[in-house]
Amino acid sequence: MNGVHDMGGMHGMGPVQEEKNEPVFHHPWEGRVFAMVAAAGAWRRWNIDASRYAREQIPPAEYLRMSYYEKWYAGLVALLTARGLVTREEIESGKPAPGSSRSTPPLAPQEILESAARRACTKRDVGMPPRFQTGQRVRARNIHPVGHTRLPRYARGKLGAIDRDYGVFVFPDTNAQFLGENPQHVYAVRFSARELWGEQAKPQDAVYLALWDDYLEPA
Repeated sequence: MNGVHDMGGMHGMGPVQEEKNEPVFHHPWEGRVFAMVAAAGAWRRWNIDASRYAREQIPPAEYLRMSYYEKWYAGLVALLTARGLVTREEIESGKPAPGSSRSTPPLAPQEILESAARRACTKRDVGMPPRFQTGQRVRARNIHPVGHTRLPRYARGKLGAIDRDYGVFVFPDTNAQFLGENPQHVYAVRFSARELWGEQAKPQDAVYLALWDDYLEPA
């Protein structure tokens, strides 16, 4: 979807501020949010693409105001309520509703770190031929889906070349909305900086994007 989360190439957002010696978590509550997201994901009621899509649907003004882990928390609440694991009233009060059933967490606290390190693999061992070959010129499709997509706006309609084939992976656009995995090849596609940003970019610079078959068309 075209939203404020897709900031690549946008003007007026200011420079990226590098934080030297940045800690993993700035506050203890951020670590707790990370653990809650990992534990809730183990219920298998959603997937990583659905998690990203939930955060993308945060209203723009709120999205820009929130810190990174505030977005994670808001997305988790949206998924928990949408899948019927908790109500909004229970979130607000911090107490279970009368008569509500108790759900046993699928992960114990000591299992969180192991689960985070393991993560779910979205690569699939499916024998399907690639649509494109290394070195082939391609164009990123100029599409504007209303759901989740990993094709950034700044690359749509731009010309590039296949650098390598990573293999077959779950397609995030359908996976995010529980419409099937639709596995397909993912490629590293090289775009010259000038193709993306214009003549003000340095001629020797390039950007490599991981793009699925359905994002590309022959040039």
